[in-house]
Amino acid sequence: MTNSTQATTLKNIGVAMFTISDQDAAIAFYTDKLGFELRADVTFGENGDMRWVEVAPPGSTARLALNPPMFDEPGGSGIGVETTDVLGEYDRLAAIGGLDLDPRPTGSTPGAPLMFMLRDPDGNTVVVVEEAPAS
Repeated sequence: MTNSTQATTLKNIGVAMFTISDQDAAIAFYTDKLGFELRADVTFGENGDMRWVEVAPPGSTARLALNPPMFDEPGGSGIGVETTDVLGEYDRLAAIGGLDLDPRPTGSTPGAPLMFMLRDPDGNTVVVVEEAPAS
């Protein structure tokens, strides 16, 4: 392991990135199903043929970029999102129907917060985790 002699200027995780197969379908999933906000949807590149899309939970400073595949197949990534009501959020998502949703959590594993997982249409995992109490 290398030890840097200078302090980092990095402050937080701003954008996580998922590779997806269809940006419009991904926008619909994250906004219509999960309740995220669309934060960016812009074209760029020399010919305007590329598209940058970001979504995020309301009030979140971190965003999720939804990118078409560059060198590999979509899917296989994961993020964790926090809530103060894991079971309430599970029930809300289960009522929507048609989601690739794990069974309702029945209790947390000792030392781990209460959580459940679901997958977007490209197989990316979203882990819904109980927010840690403020210390």
